[in-house]
Amino acid sequence: MYTQALDTHGREPLPAAAGSSAVLAQRFQERIDVEEKIEPKNWMPDAYRQTLIRQISQHAHSEIVGMLPEGNWITRAPTLRRKAVLIAKVQDEGGHGMYLYSAAETLGISRAEMIEQLLSGAARYSSIFNYPTLTWADMGAIGWLVDGAAIMNQLPICRCSYGPYARAMVRICKEESFHQRQGFEIMLTLSQGSEVQRAMAQDALKRWWWPSIMMFGPSDADSKHSAQSMRWKIKRFSNDELRQKFIDITVPQAQFLGLTIPDPALRWDEAAQHYLIGPIDWNEFHAVLAGHGPCNRERLEARRAAHEAGRWVREAAAAHAAKERSRQPEAA
Repeated sequence: MYTQALDTHGREPLPAAAGSSAVLAQRFQERIDVEEKIEPKNWMPDAYRQTLIRQISQHAHSEIVGMLPEGNWITRAPTLRRKAVLIAKVQDEGGHGMYLYSAAETLGISRAEMIEQLLSGAARYSSIFNYPTLTWADMGAIGWLVDGAAIMNQLPICRCSYGPYARAMVRICKEESFHQRQGFEIMLTLSQGSEVQRAMAQDALKRWWWPSIMMFGPSDADSKHSAQSMRWKIKRFSNDELRQKFIDITVPQAQFLGLTIPDPALRWDEAAQHYLIGPIDWNEFHAVLAGHGPCNRERLEARRAAHEAGRWVREAAAAHAAKERSRQPEAA
């Protein structure tokens, strides 16, 4: 539904006074400032278009690659109920990727091009999905921490300036909230279980806490690109603001579970009314982004293998579509 009117990019009728790019840019910013959604047929600066393509496609890639760590546990889920819920969650994530690819296509880039960028390594996806899932408790930690951090990042996007992206995110965030609850429920069950189960939950928290904190990215206070995204209302909060909200919500949840946050420097600041954490190891973050995480190679190889295995399906579908088109003049 998002790919209609792609041939109208940049062809919106211009007002008589709009004789220069400066006037167009001013009119565009005025629409942003009054919270008017930008639609695919509207004029937009090329930098705005490219920023959206990069952000939405990276988001889509993250949803698709994010199916891999959890899909690995579908056959090993401890009960039939857990298996059914996990299958539904992985299916949701595949659907999120499709919504987002469709939203990005309205900006003039093809899905095939975006997928090729992912498979070639030219495009990035969230660093969090380059960590291994070692135990069933990781399914709980991912839902509770990773999806919790994702929701914190994604809720403001429901109000972003680009219409197709904002509308796609409404449904995605609703479904992500169920994923977060599912993860917390797994952690709650384990924390109330045997000593071995509690230790498993604590170990998962220990391994996923810092990668989840790094999901928000480094401080963007000095980033010109981030400032522009804020001005265009693609982004509405800084990385540090979102990270702090996540910490303030999650620490009391860990305390309720009876689990210990793996940060000896963690403390409550009464004056600031915030939890303060210790230093973040950004060297690890940048190493994972550069392709040196525990599972970077494994994740891309899995996606490439799946893409190649599905080639015959795509070719058959394209051949069938071509055959149907050739029959249309005969029918007419």
